[in-house]
Amino acid sequence: MALDNIRLEVMQLLEKKVDSYIDKFLIPVDKIWQPTDFLPDSQNEDTFFDEVKELRELAKELPYDFWVVLVGDTITEEALPTYESWLMDVEGIDQHEKGGNSWSRWVRYWSGEENRHGDVLNKYLYLSGRVNMIEVERTTQYLINDGFDIGTDRDPYKNFVYTSFQELATYISHNRVAKLAKQYSNKSLAKMCKIISGDEMRHHNAYSEFVSSIFEVDPSQMMIAFYEMLKFKIVMPAHFLRETGGAIGSAFEDFSWSAQRIGVYTSQDYVDIMQRLIDRWEIDKIMNLTDEAEKARDYIMKLPARMQRISERLVIPDEIHEFKWVQPALIK
Repeated sequence: MALDNIRLEVMQLLEKKVDSYIDKFLIPVDKIWQPTDFLPDSQNEDTFFDEVKELRELAKELPYDFWVVLVGDTITEEALPTYESWLMDVEGIDQHEKGGNSWSRWVRYWSGEENRHGDVLNKYLYLSGRVNMIEVERTTQYLINDGFDIGTDRDPYKNFVYTSFQELATYISHNRVAKLAKQYSNKSLAKMCKIISGDEMRHHNAYSEFVSSIFEVDPSQMMIAFYEMLKFKIVMPAHFLRETGGAIGSAFEDFSWSAQRIGVYTSQDYVDIMQRLIDRWEIDKIMNLTDEAEKARDYIMKLPARMQRISERLVIPDEIHEFKWVQPALIK
């Protein structure tokens, strides 16, 4: 049987559980928070301008690298159309037959939750007056226009490894931004980023459970897929960032250095996430593997230690890159 047919059968088998995953890991529209809950109320003329003024005053206290990271996080969240279209093309996810199957419903509902993140962050950036919004908007459009290749093709096994990793990475990033904002007494921004991070953790738990379910029915091929994703490294969506006039991906390294300098997302976090997934899926305990899958497991189990040694040798530059998104003249 062809490999893709096996994956399709597994996806069809697991589809029976997807509606329960929606109930367990996603929140109904009328119960979940919305961006307006965390922003000045534009319908209230008595308070709106005072609230905006307070928001802008608090924003003045935040340092340059913080703004670079917040902008990069916002752009990454706002490139959601790319992520939704990519997931809709995964083997076993059908958005056409009789209104779509349960997997496509998951993708739509997940996208609906994710859409709020870029929405609230974009509005905050706009109201803050601290960033060059036209350049932010251009970079967002570039990121969507350029698309991205994360090395998963239409393989649900690889794609669910990717989303498990990526959702945990975004949880870490937003949660750390929330803590930094709180340190600068910006409680409203801290609360906003904290609740976004909560969404990301729920989504991480969901995708991790998808992978756990696949390990139960197709352990060898799931192990090999995990191995292949780690061997070629998990590529972050922000890897493809570029500013006006730049080549695809040209802004990522400097964005990454900003995140590392302020401790929002570091090379150590990459290693920690890898280990966390290994522990979550109990890779060392999985039984009935083929010889190829056993070799894949051996590689996976040794990889965190290897990556740890590389991480410890990393030298983070002190020099701050001047982005078009965030001009130093606007930041104290």
